[in-house]
Amino acid sequence: MNSDPRETTPPPERPESANSAAAQGDPAAAPGAAQPAAEPDPAAARIRIVLVGTQHPGNIGSAARAMKTMGLSRLILVAPEKPLDRDAYAMAAGADDVLEAAPILPDLATAIADCHWVLGCTARSRRIALEELAPRFAAERVDARAREGAQVALVFGRERTGLNNDELQLCHAAVHIPANPDYSSLNLGAAVQVLSYELRIAALAAAAADPAGDHRDPPASHAQLEGFFGQLGEALDAIDFHKGRAPESAMRKLRRLFLRADLDEREVRLLRGVLADVERMAMLAGQRR
Repeated sequence: MNSDPRETTPPPERPESANSAAAQGDPAAAPGAAQPAAEPDPAAARIRIVLVGTQHPGNIGSAARAMKTMGLSRLILVAPEKPLDRDAYAMAAGADDVLEAAPILPDLATAIADCHWVLGCTARSRRIALEELAPRFAAERVDARAREGAQVALVFGRERTGLNNDELQLCHAAVHIPANPDYSSLNLGAAVQVLSYELRIAALAAAAADPAGDHRDPPASHAQLEGFFGQLGEALDAIDFHKGRAPESAMRKLRRLFLRADLDEREVRLLRGVLADVERMAMLAGQRR
């Protein structure tokens, strides 16, 4: 007669081992036992990976997998050429939750509107003057800012052409992976993996060095900075700062200057108050003429 498959025979007694917790019957320490889930890192929740204009859904899946293996979960898709498909989920290899939570937005400005620091991941380029950071140093700065309470974005461009000039203009700095110059064809998923790994290393080091995670005053968001830059342009026009010259060159330099300053919310409010007075005095001066 067949035995009831629900019946089990008692397991043999486990011999004494060097692992004292397991030998004493601690189920959490026994080999193969489920370990308690690690506490989520609040800094990681402030770091987003933004993929702009991705052409192949499989690359989005690869990026999601790269992120999840390194403890990141915030993926944002900007105007992908194709919707997520079977290839995307196959390449995600179980990181389906990262894909399913990823919003699809129309442009980069919308995706980073609430960010305080934005890094554009690019090949070495002279198209636009941005501070260029090595991956390890970039990851340390990203992690440090996220631990201070900032929302941070790492932006990856299209597989063939990368980020365009207008998109790079929205970034505070660039990060360049120093691949073999004779064969620098690094695909999107691999690039996301490299930087996700560096972020993981930076996070582990920072958490060990400063478990309390001290916070600074909130840095200015991308939207707050863009509002300031808009008002700055209007104030410069009001005082005829450019004197007939095209304003674009001066504004690019001023943007870089203020982005390097890493302004916080209070500093932006102060500067906008100064600009408001500049515009008011310019208007009064115009009325006296």
